[in-house]
Amino acid sequence: MTASFEVIDHTADVGIVARGRDLAELFVSAARGMFFFIIPGGGVEPRERQPVTVEAEDLEGLLIAWLNELLVILNGEAFLPADFLVEEITETRLRAVLAGEAVDPRRHQFRLDVKAATYHMLEINRNDIWSARVIFDV
Repeated sequence: MTASFEVIDHTADVGIVARGRDLAELFVSAARGMFFFIIPGGGVEPRERQPVTVEAEDLEGLLIAWLNELLVILNGEAFLPADFLVEEITETRLRAVLAGEAVDPRRHQFRLDVKAATYHMLEINRNDIWSARVIFDV
């Protein structure tokens, strides 16, 4: 899987444009893009696995629910994902497994406090590939 994202400029917040060949890859790219702001890459080990399921009324809502659920897992359960395996995805439901580890303040140096993925300027498109623009509240 060649998940990709790029950082975009936004006043007061941060954002990405994520890309993927299919919906699963798009959602993985968006998750990796969000965690780019939270913690430098390469410092998290895939020691444990954690299942996650989210549902929403539409695809846009599903993307926001997915990203915000990852923040709940990080902040509420102190679990830091290293990788994301989407096992099932439709326009209203996503089931995935996170590979990661418990937050270790001695090893994990956080950059930004991403509070939420927002609907502000949210856009999902499909041409040759899927793309999504997401703005994060920091």
